Amino acid sequence: MNRFLSRRTAPFRRILLVESGSRSIAEGWLGWLSREHPQSSVDLLTCYDGAPANYDARGAIFSTNDYRTDAARQGLMAEFLANRYDVIAIICSEEPVMTKWKWYTALKLKCKVVIINENGDWFWLDRGNWDIVRKFVAFRSGLSGSGAMMQPLRLLAFPFTLTYLLLYALVVHTRRKVFS
Repeated sequence: MNRFLSRRTAPFRRILLVESGSRSIAEGWLGWLSREHPQSSVDLLTCYDGAPANYDARGAIFSTNDYRTDAARQGLMAEFLANRYDVIAIICSEEPVMTKWKWYTALKLKCKVVIINENGDWFWLDRGNWDIVRKFVAFRSGLSGSGAMMQPLRLLAFPFTLTYLLLYALVVHTRRKVFS
């Protein structure tokens, strides 16, 4: 992710797609990619069995189930670095699928990052799209719309709520000890 500060786009020649969401999102994006960039080569990092529709058999499929140990994951990252990808495409839908895998891979690889949302829309993760990235993160964390007002209030109320519950538990257990 060392190209975050650069606003230049990368060519869609060698791509690693991290299938960290519904398979239908990956299938839709792969369909778009095969129409717009037919010369591209796509490798797939997935936790699902088999390949998605619209997947070109020229690329390699890496299953996270095969890399459960630290040594195996380090070997996989070394292979990814050796493949010299131009782009890593990450599906960021509202599903908690492969969260650690996608961000760890994006941080380790030295390539441009594409974020794909649940609608199949995508954008480059760079400073040129900072406003989009900021809105995306705010929406995902509940700090947009009606949540923008409630979330800070919840954060302010949390210490008081926790203190009240701890004091209540202390009183109840003390009474139980005294009167039993």
